[in-house]
Amino acid sequence: MAITYNEKTKIFAISTANTTYMCGVFTGRHLMHLYYGRRVEDTDCSYLFGHTQPAENTFKRVDVPFYTGDPFEYPAFGTGDYRDSTLCVRDADGHSTCQLFFKGYRILSGKPALDGLPATFAQNEQDAQTLEITLQDSVLHLTVLLRYSIFADCDAILRSTRFINEGDCTVYLERVPSACLDMRGQNLTITTLQGSQNHECNVVTQPLAAGKYAVGSVCGKTSHEAQPFIMAAGPGATQKYGEVYAMQLVYSGNFLAEAEADRMGRLRLSVGIHPQDFRWVLEPNAHFDTPEAVLVYSDSGIGTMTRRFHSLYRKHLIRSPYLHCQRPILINNWEATYFDFTDEKLVAIAKQAHELGIEMLVMDDGWFGKRNSDDSSLGDWTVNEDKIKCGLKSLVERVNALGMKFGIWLEPEMVSPDSDLYRAHPDWAIQVPGRPIGLSRNQYVLDIARPEVEEYVYGCISRVLHSANIAYVKWDMNRSLADIGSTVLDCEHAGEFYHRYVLALYRLQERMLNEFPNLLLENCCSGGGRFDAGMLYYSPQIWTSDNMDPVQRLQIQEGTAMTYPLSTMGAHVCCKQNHHTGRVTPLKTRANVAMCGTFGYELDATTLTEEEKQEVVQFNKLYHKYNDIYREGEYYRIASYRENHQYDCWQVVSPDRTECLVTYVQPGHDTPGIPVFLRLEGLNPDARYRLDGTEDTYSGKMLMNAGYRQKDLWGECESVLLHFVQKNNL
Repeated sequence: MAITYNEKTKIFAISTANTTYMCGVFTGRHLMHLYYGRRVEDTDCSYLFGHTQPAENTFKRVDVPFYTGDPFEYPAFGTGDYRDSTLCVRDADGHSTCQLFFKGYRILSGKPALDGLPATFAQNEQDAQTLEITLQDSVLHLTVLLRYSIFADCDAILRSTRFINEGDCTVYLERVPSACLDMRGQNLTITTLQGSQNHECNVVTQPLAAGKYAVGSVCGKTSHEAQPFIMAAGPGATQKYGEVYAMQLVYSGNFLAEAEADRMGRLRLSVGIHPQDFRWVLEPNAHFDTPEAVLVYSDSGIGTMTRRFHSLYRKHLIRSPYLHCQRPILINNWEATYFDFTDEKLVAIAKQAHELGIEMLVMDDGWFGKRNSDDSSLGDWTVNEDKIKCGLKSLVERVNALGMKFGIWLEPEMVSPDSDLYRAHPDWAIQVPGRPIGLSRNQYVLDIARPEVEEYVYGCISRVLHSANIAYVKWDMNRSLADIGSTVLDCEHAGEFYHRYVLALYRLQERMLNEFPNLLLENCCSGGGRFDAGMLYYSPQIWTSDNMDPVQRLQIQEGTAMTYPLSTMGAHVCCKQNHHTGRVTPLKTRANVAMCGTFGYELDATTLTEEEKQEVVQFNKLYHKYNDIYREGEYYRIASYRENHQYDCWQVVSPDRTECLVTYVQPGHDTPGIPVFLRLEGLNPDARYRLDGTEDTYSGKMLMNAGYRQKDLWGECESVLLHFVQKNNL
């Protein structure tokens, strides 16, 4: 880990264990990007400056850079760079020109926090370094601080930008990318993670031709449709081979991730807050921080990129005391009962679940107000005594007495039209004054950016959590933001609404975790609509998708695991006949697919057959046996059902490489009698591994080169979980 500046060449070099990032000052004041790739020790790359020349009959290059091919480190609109993803700032007279010149720098130990935003952090100051480059527009009196941070134990670069208004006039920020990366490359592919509700995080890869490719969200959250992630890969890149460049935003609101290529082989990648309906009023002496962007480079394929993201998030983003602990195996009553339950029914489920080795009961939607369907009571967070006749405290005590923890479902950002809260405060719902409010899923969204609404919401959360011994909260959000308006923001500040909403969300969760530090929080958004790195700062796990069909989960979990650790993925065993697809699958396959996540159940334990009960007992024992490997180990994608349409396979290797788990799932029966050779990864080549439950041993070298011979499985939706344990050295 090192950050250096060469005074002679004016070049900054940021080096992690395996990568180097370089930018430098050209013509004395233009900050240009020079290199990002495999680590290099020789940082004299000044020859990369000036690879384009000023055109004839133009102003001098140092004054007006008309060329759009120049690799600006943080390009601004209005001075000759006509590509997208550039900074756009408007002054009080309506002009949008901004010209940023280099003014200085400093190299710091540690990593500064961002104002009101989640971000990676250093455990100790000596474990991180930060480069802070100062750019300035002397006309606007706008100072821009570009921050680059690295950690000693991770191969990633963290970027964010701070804007400071040092003048006497207001400045308006309209487009503020967190990071921009100009690079050269041809025959590249672009990969994003897209989908829909119940089909989140599908891996989408396509060739990049001249033009623009973008994914984003303008629905007030990161959304089911797209992840704030973009990856450019070189020709022929695979899980094991090739160059990849990736960006991910640590944010939970509207975002834009973009790639723009031209016919000269130049590519610009960027990620940041979506500029649609964004306009931040930067008053004199005020500052604004952009969300953090994570940059990862790999010269050994997508798999290495994945493991670098996993390592960073486990070590420097997730703060929960549950990070390195086995989470309790839970059972959620939603698909068992939906709204139709009583306290006695919940206790009966808990009693049976406890006998099977399940450790926590989670009471889902319907426990509050007059909630018997989804058309009432959101906002009225008092116990529905028609269902919970004994009261919440007594119910929790009865479940605790069985030896089980108790969790609860909340959707605190929402309000029902049929609620005491809405009847008392209709203006608290997000709305455009003078227009009817759009109803979605029978609910409105509370304007938590208003201080009084934020206080009310937090007061409700705090009272519920103080009222009983609640160990877990599932924080849900079941609709997008729309009818964007405010009864308190004036027209000058209307463009701040979306971002203010996200900041309020962060404050609410930060307050809750400060008051209840031992609470296990799982974020949710009608499935995976808010599965993002920003939420991981507050919760160690996020509900991946409402779709728990094990076959469809293969693709969902493959895409999610491309950047997020397995320990963050909420994954449960569904009912025998899935409630979303109608597919009937073996309990073994449902469990094997869920095992690599946080693990739990969405079914009625009281209706299981004796055979199923015995299977559940065994799966719960396996969870305790293997969870340390899943939670702390390194993830390898061995095969993708999305690509081969025959089978899916992933592997997790323990940190010391003495054990590994291989999950093989065969959704159909398309390869009858044809053996599959699974080339494993990450093992010690000079060790022998025994397949657990057998006396068969294999050398690590053979498993990684020749592969493990997996026989074709008989039946539909079958699977196998293999456990290899190091026996001795060769």
